[in-house]
Amino acid sequence: MPGLFWYPQAKDKKKQARKTMTNPTIDASLRERILAEPDTILEDHDLMTALIAANDRATGSNVVDLRGVAMERLEARLERLEDTHRSVIAAAYENLAGTNQVHRAVLSLLDPLDFESFLRDLEGEVAETLGVDHMHLVLETVQTEDDPTIGKVGAVLRVVPPGFCDQYADGGRGAPPRQVNLRQVQGGHQSIYGDAYEWVRSEACLRLNFGPGRLPGMLVMGAEDPHQFTPQHGTDLLGFFAGVFERTMRRWLN
Repeated sequence: MPGLFWYPQAKDKKKQARKTMTNPTIDASLRERILAEPDTILEDHDLMTALIAANDRATGSNVVDLRGVAMERLEARLERLEDTHRSVIAAAYENLAGTNQVHRAVLSLLDPLDFESFLRDLEGEVAETLGVDHMHLVLETVQTEDDPTIGKVGAVLRVVPPGFCDQYADGGRGAPPRQVNLRQVQGGHQSIYGDAYEWVRSEACLRLNFGPGRLPGMLVMGAEDPHQFTPQHGTDLLGFFAGVFERTMRRWLN
């Protein structure tokens, strides 16, 4: 009978001794710091990853830790969520910056008191605010560029025959008309950009409606950056700018 009580006690002592032998000792000051501030370990991602990996090695390859597998999947989902969150925030800031940019350009459109100043600001302050290299107002008319009235407004204005704007905006494809067309090009149209046509790599074509009884027009923005205007970009802000521009132009056409 005494042996029945002796064996468990001896076994517990052996287990305790083996446990003490397998636990490595660490620096006393480091141990005290960890015990005093255990949250610092939990907040350190790299340290927790190393501890989990060490625990996996200690359990052996024949043991599957389902909790660890679940944690790895949660970490992967969290990383994807963080990436999406950063992308959404970046897009929101970009949209806000674009909105402010267009609003400043609209205010510049409202400043001039005469048509000549309006067109000069268009190729100057307005183009600079929108960050485009070239900006031209294209008007369909039966007049020619030799007309003295047209010659006074500078190089920003282009006069073209009726039907030119629709054909140019859709690239001659006969597609359904859209107010804003964005595209990448290997050079602009010489009749629009003049001598600078070879440097244009992307452009935005904004159709303009000046009201009943008037021929349409078009505002063309050209950029040397091939990625400034692409079909994948949104057109809401440029559509708003075109709406303000055509309504402002109606004042000078009356």
